[in-house]
Amino acid sequence: MQALTLTLILATVTASAVAQLALKMGMKTPAVAAALPEGGKALILAAAASPLVWTGLIIYGLSVVVWLWILAKVDLSLAYPFVGVSFIAVMLFGIFLLGESVTPLRIAGTFLIAVGCILVARS
Repeated sequence: MQALTLTLILATVTASAVAQLALKMGMKTPAVAAALPEGGKALILAAAASPLVWTGLIIYGLSVVVWLWILAKVDLSLAYPFVGVSFIAVMLFGIFLLGESVTPLRIAGTFLIAVGCILVARS
């Protein structure tokens, strides 16, 4: 696999993880939290008014454009397992940026995903 392609794959899955972080933070704003019990239209409007939700959606959109280029160049069976890297990034974001607690079993599972990504990349 060429260095540019690998770099773009890793950038895309990292962008996906950053998008998840932005969406999570956007859904934790006071306005969205207040609309959550009401659900439906109130929740949709509150989420749509959140700049962080929009940031997450825009990042996702941009990463999809790059992902389409990747899929045009690389076998799906080679590219897609790298999506597992986003599990690692999301777990680290959860721990260090959101203060989430993570169990040893979840860490072990995420480590196994990382090992799988390495094995696929070397094949």
